[in-house]
Amino acid sequence: MGALVLGVLAGSVALRANRNADSPGAAPVALEFAAADLASVEPAALTRWLPLSGTLQPVDQTTVKSKVSGEIRQVTFREGQAVKAGQLIVRIDTADLEAKLTDRIGTLEASRAQMAMAEKTRAQNQLLLKQNFISQNAYDNAESNLSVTQGTLKSNEAQVQLAKNALRDAVVVAPLSGTVAKRHVQPGEKVSFDAPLVTIVDLTQMELQAMVPANDIPELNVGMKVGLAIDGFGDRRFTGTIERINPTTEAGTRAILVFIHIPNPDLSLRGGMFGTGRVTLAAGAPVPTLPAVAVRVEAGQNFVWTIENGKLARRIVTVGRRDDTAGRVEIKTALPVGTRILAAPFDNLKVGAPALVRETTTPKSSAAS
Repeated sequence: MGALVLGVLAGSVALRANRNADSPGAAPVALEFAAADLASVEPAALTRWLPLSGTLQPVDQTTVKSKVSGEIRQVTFREGQAVKAGQLIVRIDTADLEAKLTDRIGTLEASRAQMAMAEKTRAQNQLLLKQNFISQNAYDNAESNLSVTQGTLKSNEAQVQLAKNALRDAVVVAPLSGTVAKRHVQPGEKVSFDAPLVTIVDLTQMELQAMVPANDIPELNVGMKVGLAIDGFGDRRFTGTIERINPTTEAGTRAILVFIHIPNPDLSLRGGMFGTGRVTLAAGAPVPTLPAVAVRVEAGQNFVWTIENGKLARRIVTVGRRDDTAGRVEIKTALPVGTRILAAPFDNLKVGAPALVRETTTPKSSAAS
């Protein structure tokens, strides 16, 4: 409050000083400032923040697809409903699959009968060969036929197993616990192999994918905490953790994807929401700093007001990093040691105006009396 009063007072005094200066024979009016309204360049380790933003996605999500062709008989869940891993979600008509299995079992039984006959024939041929009743060539032909029969039997056994698997795959269960995000089919529809049936998402664990400039990546590490604000949640804040950092830049950019894990036990977050946040980086070595309020901007230039040799001076400065929490800013321009800098936002100051500092707790202008 004192600084504000001083600002108003100093502005008024500055105006009066200008008017008096314009009057013939008027003496310059000195502006008085309190020591508490001055600042000097001090070394400080600034806390640095890296802003991040991106879209939320569930860590685990899947679109269940059909492994068989057929007509949809039953869909047990709708969008937004919770589902447990192993629960029935879709049932496909099995009439054709059962008929195919029956046919292949019949073919397999015939192959087994042929195999039994071929083995019996081989045993007989072995005896006949020993007694020289058949030639070696005839015996070899019989052995070849046996090998063919064995191959056919194995093939038919595999076909039966495939038919059994298809029959089992007609009953589709949830591969994970979560929430149904999309129901792609309705009862009565015909589906082909690999057709999408149901999309399930696990909302308990979310992930924000942020594009970070490659130059900032060396300062990020897996495990760093990230404070996040999510659109639609007002002042509520979420805490995430950097879980993965891509090894390469995205095509056509100089940015790298960073994946931030966010626990979501109450399921309040949803996929597709937009989040913004920042990660605290290492403070680093102390650098020359000033209070941020001491630095003014005019016509794109940063400057500070100083008191030099009893007069106000304006010095152009180059600023670096800012620490919004501490309210300080890095000053890259070297200022003379002991430079007295105004740290309060006074108005109507003029370069060269007389100025002095009162070593009191109640600042005032000598022109106020």
